Amino acid sequence: MKLKILLIAFFSCTVLIQCTENKKESPTAIKKKLPNIVFIYTDDLGYGDVGFNGPSQIKTPNLNKLANNGLRFTNGYASSSTCTPSRYALLTGRYPWREKEAKILPGTAPLIIGTNQATIPKMLKEKGYHTGIVGKWHLGLGAGNVNWNEEITPGPNQVGFDESYIMAATQDRVPTVYIKNGHVVNIDPNDPIEIDYQNNFPGQPTGLDNPELLKMKWYDGHYNSIVNGIPRIGFMNGGEKAKWIDEDMADHFLQKAQDYVKKNKDKPFFLYYAMQQPHVPRTPHPRFVGKSGLGSRGDVILEADWCIGEFIKTLENENLLENTLIVFSSDNGPVLNDGYYDDAEEKLGSHNPFAQFRGGKYSLFDAGTHVPFFTYWKGTIKPAVSDALVCQIDLLSSLAKLVGSNTNVSDSKELLNTFLGKSAIGREHLVIEAMQYTAFRKNNWIMIPPNDGEAVNKMVKIELGNSTKYQLYDISNDIGQKTNLASVYPDKLKELIQEYKKAIK
Repeated sequence: MKLKILLIAFFSCTVLIQCTENKKESPTAIKKKLPNIVFIYTDDLGYGDVGFNGPSQIKTPNLNKLANNGLRFTNGYASSSTCTPSRYALLTGRYPWREKEAKILPGTAPLIIGTNQATIPKMLKEKGYHTGIVGKWHLGLGAGNVNWNEEITPGPNQVGFDESYIMAATQDRVPTVYIKNGHVVNIDPNDPIEIDYQNNFPGQPTGLDNPELLKMKWYDGHYNSIVNGIPRIGFMNGGEKAKWIDEDMADHFLQKAQDYVKKNKDKPFFLYYAMQQPHVPRTPHPRFVGKSGLGSRGDVILEADWCIGEFIKTLENENLLENTLIVFSSDNGPVLNDGYYDDAEEKLGSHNPFAQFRGGKYSLFDAGTHVPFFTYWKGTIKPAVSDALVCQIDLLSSLAKLVGSNTNVSDSKELLNTFLGKSAIGREHLVIEAMQYTAFRKNNWIMIPPNDGEAVNKMVKIELGNSTKYQLYDISNDIGQKTNLASVYPDKLKELIQEYKKAIK
């Protein structure tokens, strides 16, 4: 009798334990439910730089294959026409003009994402994802006065990323080192790093004073410390063993992205693969030099396309492609001569990175924020082209819907079905930003409020879209924004002004 009671008690406990364990979903169960998510984010890539958006002199076969077998957006937008603001908006789902520090940052800037702020990696981490970033950060590090020879915090790891392998700012700014989980890679304690954006260090040559040391001629302010024969923005002293080799950067980041996938393939992961191409200085690996016929800018776009192809092969080899949602886009529109003489203008030929749009990087006109944009998920997203208006800030709320998170950021619109090709409905309106000025798109109308900014950036030869008068464009008939209709349609202008004021509150 006692044995019978003990057996009943034993089996009851076993069932209870199994039920309790079942409530805690196993990693395998989570993996089956949740797709891996990868953002591939390029830097200064124009709508017309890729073959999948129409005729292009630059061959992008790997991107074309993904886009043509995924969902290509003809009205996909970055939130800003410059890098830091767009990256801030991408990760936080918040308009960048709401954050006064969301502007092009020096390499010494403090972190501008609050450690208590909602972010995509933080939201996904809470739902069981492992999260990683490889590549360009440019959202600030530390709280000011960073000691580059110790742990650098806060940074990516404090806003949701489990792993980070980054450069602090841009390839043309110091510090020219890689940073892994808050620590400079290959740092030598006997050769400490010093960074200053105002004053040079004794005995350090500069691009301004020592042109004989340069392999790349500077243009427009890129004349401070010289690293690998390239003059940079800002001054750097020490850290010789930690400095990157520019021509190897694309391969280096690719390897880190591949390693991340292989390491984390057995659980759902989110990888933000933030490529540096085709931002200046454009330093293609020797394998790609001269291959495009369009100078180094064309060459690094070929290089980026190759890197993406190799990355996709890794997903295929690890049997992950059918369970991975890929989002591809660019942080802003294109620019040619942006700091160095590299034949970007001289060898452009018939190639048009701006496509049919007006403006470019730094501009309120459409080429500044109207960027390449597609989603790809093998076997889930059917090949199609969507004219829906979507923005990168919408990814946070849309992915929250996908993974069952209640994270909510009011600027970010939940458009999951639109990104998956199940709906043709996108945003009704969007506020875009350029150098902290804003413009407003609603359906096929774009309104640019008056401001006191310059009309043209003479250094990069791009119209900025600034004017002391209201501008109104009907892009259904005038996609190049050539005719200002503000005086022709006063009622439409009034309507858009009211909608714009409501949107920015």
